[in-house]
Amino acid sequence: MASREHGSTKAVPHGLRTSSPIPIFMYHNIAPLPRGVTRYRGLYVKPRAFAHQLGLLHALGYRALSMSDAMPYLRGDEHGRVVVITLDDGYADNVDNALALLQHYGFTATCYVVSGAVGRYNEWDSERLGLRKPLMNADQLRAWHAAGMEVGAHSRTHARLSRCSPWVMKDEVRGSKADLEDVISAPVTQFCYPYGDVNDAVVEATREAGYEGATTVQRGRAVPGSDLLRLPRVAVSYRHILPQFAMRAFTRYEDRRA
Repeated sequence: MASREHGSTKAVPHGLRTSSPIPIFMYHNIAPLPRGVTRYRGLYVKPRAFAHQLGLLHALGYRALSMSDAMPYLRGDEHGRVVVITLDDGYADNVDNALALLQHYGFTATCYVVSGAVGRYNEWDSERLGLRKPLMNADQLRAWHAAGMEVGAHSRTHARLSRCSPWVMKDEVRGSKADLEDVISAPVTQFCYPYGDVNDAVVEATREAGYEGATTVQRGRAVPGSDLLRLPRVAVSYRHILPQFAMRAFTRYEDRRA
């Protein structure tokens, strides 16, 4: 396998990988499960459960980091008891319900934002869900960033990138970065592939756009020194009680299902 740093590829001999796997947790909504929702219920984690998960990490001596804060560990340059917190789509409940909990423990996190939907709702799946979920507006994104959290890109329209024409695909990837940088007046260096839909052309467009890391929905924990533009994650949902959360984070359970 190889790691990529500043656009270059650096081989990492297998024998030198002494770091433990790093779970990159994937969340969506930090909110109570709405009544009547029967589809995609797994996108929700109750604030109380989220608080217990963060508390467990803290009690065990782990630091939860944003993607950018975790990059030295993901490259294998630094070592420590770390995990990564990511939240997809940019829901307003991330600010309302997750931000204070993260701050309480001194943790950081990355929220991947659909730049063309800032201040709107989940247009890509609202009909299937039968529910319009509010997304962060520009002021909330700036507040999230000012609080020490990270804003990452999640395309302009939550498109299935491998199905787009080359021009549209590159615009979705590159344009989302530019849009969000205009909002928060800071670099956006992390990307998340909508639906986990990724192929070699999408990865190359992500690299060309200047992203330093990108996450998928492939199951498993990240191995330090592996491809930073194809990172797996550990999905967390309302179904996962604390022992299940711990099993996914600290054992090979997710790795075996990769």
